[in-house]
Order: sequence, then C-alpha cells, then structure tokens
Amino acid sequence: MLNAADRYMARLIAVPLFSSLAISAMLLVLDRMRRLFDFVATEGGPVSVVWRMLANLLPEYLGLGIPIGLMLGILLAFRKLATSSELDIFRAVGMSYTRLLRVPYMFALGLAVVNLGIVGFLQPYSRYAYERLRFELRSGALGASIKVGEFNNLGKDLTIRIERSAEEGRRLSGIFARMSNQRNQSLAVTAAGGQFLATDDPDVIILRLTDGVLIHNAPGYRTPRVLSFSSHDLPIDLPKIENFRTRGDGNVELSLPELVRVGAAPQSEPLKRAQAWSNFNFRVVEVAMMFLLPLAAVAFAIPPKRSTSALGVFLSIVFIVTYHKINQYAESVGALGRVDPFLALWGPFLLFAGLIGWMYYQTAYVPGGQPIGALERQFAKLISLSKRLFRRANRMEPA
Repeated sequence: MLNAADRYMARLIAVPLFSSLAISAMLLVLDRMRRLFDFVATEGGPVSVVWRMLANLLPEYLGLGIPIGLMLGILLAFRKLATSSELDIFRAVGMSYTRLLRVPYMFALGLAVVNLGIVGFLQPYSRYAYERLRFELRSGALGASIKVGEFNNLGKDLTIRIERSAEEGRRLSGIFARMSNQRNQSLAVTAAGGQFLATDDPDVIILRLTDGVLIHNAPGYRTPRVLSFSSHDLPIDLPKIENFRTRGDGNVELSLPELVRVGAAPQSEPLKRAQAWSNFNFRVVEVAMMFLLPLAAVAFAIPPKRSTSALGVFLSIVFIVTYHKINQYAESVGALGRVDPFLALWGPFLLFAGLIGWMYYQTAYVPGGQPIGALERQFAKLISLSKRLFRRANRMEPA
C-alpha cells in the first residue's frame, strides 16, 4: 500500500519520466525523418509512406528511449528532493534511500516488462515491415515507379511521362504515353490530364485520360490515324514485381523465442548460432540494466552540499549511452564467434553493475559520500575559470 510519501514520489517521477521518454523518441525520429523524406522523394513515393516507415521505426527507438526516460525521471525527482532539502526531511523521519526507491522500482519493473515486449517481440515485426516498405518503394509496388518529369518504362512495350502530379498521384497533368507491340503497331497519346484507376485484375490498371490526342500507326496504314478525345481509357499491364522475402533475414527480425530456437538448433551453422545468441543476450542485458538504473539515478542525482550543479544529469546520459554502445560492440564481436556471446554481453553488465553498486553504497551508506563529488569540484573550477577568462576578454575589448 502506498502512503502519501510514495504518492508524492510517484508524481515527481512521472512527469520528467514521460517527458524525457517523449523528447528522446522525438529527437531520434527527427534525426531519421529527414533521411526518409530524401529517400522517398528520390524513389518518387507518396509522402504518406514516410509516416508509415517512422511508425515502424518507433519500437526500435523506444528500446533506447525507455531506459533514458527511466533514468532521467528518477534522477530529476531525487535531484529536486536534494536541492530543496526535502531529501534531508525524509531521511530525518527514518526513510532511507532504499525505502525511497520503492516507487522508482515499481516504475522500473513496469517499464522493463514493456521494454522486453517491445525489443523481444514487437521490434522484430516492425523492423520487417519497415524493410518491406523500402522494398516496395524501390520496386514500384507502392505506385512509386512512375517519376514525375522523367520518361518511365513500364515493361518493354510502354513509355510514359507525366509533367505534374497532385494529391499524391490522384491528379495528373501533361501526360505523354507511347505503346508498341510485336506487330510493329504503335500508339502515341498526349493528354492534358488523367488519373490511374484500379480494375478487378490486380495486374492491370486503367489510365483514364482527358482532353488529348491519340495517334495510331501500323504497317498497313498509309498515314497514322489521329483521334481527338475528351476521355479515353488506356489499359496498362503492370510489370511483374518479385515477392518480398520472408521474415528472418537477419537476427533483428527474430523474436526472442525464435533466437533461442536458432541458437539451440544443432543443425545450424556455428556462425549463425553465435549471431543468434549474441542478439538474444544483447536484448536481455539491455532490459536487465533497467533494474540497476534507479540505483545509478540516485548516485548521479544528489550533488554535494551547497551545490546546484547539473553535472550529474549530463553524466547519467553519457553513462547509459556509453553502456548501450559497448553492448553494440560486444554483440558484433560475439556474432563473429571470436568471444563467447554470453561473456561478451554479460561481462560489461557485471562491470557496470559493480560500478553502480559502489556508487549507490557511497551515496546511501557512507556519511558525506559523493561518488561524483570530485568531478563536481573540478567542473565548478572549470566554470569559474571560464567566467574569469570571459570577463577578462570583455575588459580587454576596445571601447
């Protein structure tokens, strides 16, 4: 049962936690959005596909955004308690650091379960959907094979050019098309406007043209036949598009149970087993670290007395990103078979766990213990030196 102090702690954590999660996810999405817009524009695809691709990338970003949000949420809550002296009041009434971590660990447990579901089961399917969208854009399955302002070959018998496109391809203008067959018959069409229409046959579409001229030529004609029309339907046979591969081309597209089956299968190649176990352990240690983040957040959150430095916030972000990058490197080394995947991934975890345990012990049980106190003092000296140099530079400037 939560008491008033626990509910107060939950409110302090919730706001920065979910705010940090939303901001970190948005920053990662914005970083990829520009490249996706360039890719879709180059392939001539509709803008709407960008949002579908970003939606499929969101689970991958949440895999890193959730631990960052958890760390910052707990850290900023304890920092507020420390700088406002509320933490001293809690300690004075008998609430230890361990007791104050009850609510943070509730958040950590809930978010760890969510993150395990994302990285273990949702992310493989969303990654496969993302790669499928990329394939369909490049192959033209999304209607992106006709590029505006260029001559496009649909098969060997049809060439088409469109000057302008509006409403994501639903309104076309300035259309030229030329069709030919094996009997040396040709058909050339120009039209002011048009639109593509679906038919009952998935391999055939209709290009409905308006206000144009049709020129039909064949070996038996003395002169080509010319026809003006206000509306004309031109059937187009779609080029054959190869089917997209099945899911599982790469370990990132396999769920945790599937990775276990590949890694434990005796008929699998040794390199494939190493790759599967490396990716499996990478996902598990990323989730396991979330149970140590509340301890790390407390150690980074509490500055030395009479200090309001935010160095701990910066170091916490560096800490968690560094751990993530080390895990990525360890996964790649383990996937090559040079090091046992279990040792490659869980070795850094144990080292970081020992460091976090020492930092928390210094904060919670050593009187006056400040794991980042020395860094805080050096950081304060650096800030003071920078201010003096800045003031001296301003005084030396001519009037």
